[in-house]
Amino acid sequence: MPEDLMTAPATGSPLNSSPDQYGLLTDLYQLTMAACYVGEGLADRRACFELFVRRSPADFGYLVAMGLEQALEYLECVSFGEAQIGALQATGIFDHAPAEFWHRLKTMQFEGEVWAVPEGTVVFPQEPLLRVEAPLWQAQIVETYLLNALNYQTLIATRAARLRDIAGDDATLLEFGTRRAFSPQGALWAARAALAGGLDATSNVQAAIALGQKPSGTMAHALVMALSALEGSEQHAFAAFHRYFPGAPLLIDTFDTVAAAQHLAAQVNAGKLTLNGVRLDSGDLVMLSQTVRSLLPDVPIFASGDLDEAELLRLGQAHAAIDGYGFGTKLVTGSPVNGVYKLVEIDGIPTMKASSGKATYPGRKQVFRQLHTNGDWVGDRLGLITDDSSKSDETPLLQRVMEQGKRCLPPEALGAIAHRTRQHVHHLPPDLRTIATPRPYTPALTPALDALTQATLDGLGKSNP
Repeated sequence: MPEDLMTAPATGSPLNSSPDQYGLLTDLYQLTMAACYVGEGLADRRACFELFVRRSPADFGYLVAMGLEQALEYLECVSFGEAQIGALQATGIFDHAPAEFWHRLKTMQFEGEVWAVPEGTVVFPQEPLLRVEAPLWQAQIVETYLLNALNYQTLIATRAARLRDIAGDDATLLEFGTRRAFSPQGALWAARAALAGGLDATSNVQAAIALGQKPSGTMAHALVMALSALEGSEQHAFAAFHRYFPGAPLLIDTFDTVAAAQHLAAQVNAGKLTLNGVRLDSGDLVMLSQTVRSLLPDVPIFASGDLDEAELLRLGQAHAAIDGYGFGTKLVTGSPVNGVYKLVEIDGIPTMKASSGKATYPGRKQVFRQLHTNGDWVGDRLGLITDDSSKSDETPLLQRVMEQGKRCLPPEALGAIAHRTRQHVHHLPPDLRTIATPRPYTPALTPALDALTQATLDGLGKSNP
């Protein structure tokens, strides 16, 4: 461990983020680059950065754009207070930074314009989810937070959309991932993205209430174990929990799933108990669910336990008798969405990265989507915002959502975003929706973008012999 970490005193400062801490919630190099821009007299040059994904995670045929709401909230609030500026100065890293840099931080208010696809929109590699047009120093500083907000929520929303697509519209799908998410903040974003991606509810109480939803959950094995040990049997545990929460499903796999179902069935059949659901969290879910269904034919059966898209598909194909599912670890973790944020234009000059495997396309871009008259997706083209080659049946996806640092549109209801997600996925072809080796897809380039890319490459060759 570095010596400075070994000897540094604990500050007692909380690591939970809040709007008054947004300024420092960035990577160091965003600030050092901004200081350099200020020193070189380039800070106010108009810069355009686009946030997009080079390639999708393995076996993802599409992505669902999510996180724009948090990105816009951040851009409206990001600032640097005196304590933050003092902390930066105390590091000694900025000893040679120009004095104007500190003045700019002290008075910072995002002044840019933002274009983005609506949340819940299906997107593909190379297609911008978001474009920032702002003074260079500001557009640079905000990169880290924007990537964090959109990358993570896009991953969760996409997985939720895939789960909904497999399960169909009638199954109840719940998000249980808070304990496995990468942080308390991540858990809140995961809950939001899961709901916007198509799940019905979340167990995260703070997220649910903040989003105007009712939290959903069942019970844990601990209650069954504790009450069984103290009161003599599993049935005492069921009776006690049902007494206070009669609408909640009972977790029946702590000891013997079939025996628990048999006892509950006897009570239901005798008219002594009205049961609103049981949950299975382990074992052979196909066999157990079918057995429980035979014993409790009118009681909804829920399943959980490290479920993902592949397991959900397998359970369906095996005719498991399951009405709803809870998803945790494999929903809120997994292969990341590696979105990037790249400069595409500076003071009207197209720019691009030409390195092998990481080349980008220059210029401010638009995604043109072609749909059948019934709404089915046909294909996308990636072009320039000035492109005059768009076709009559193509729709531009990116919309202006912020101007001069102020929102142009009010926040969308979560239900509207979830509806858009479902519609977009529903209209994709099966070879993009499959969870096993989907067809790779990237948009075609318009002639204008293709020509600009080649011209920019030619210019790079002349300036870098």
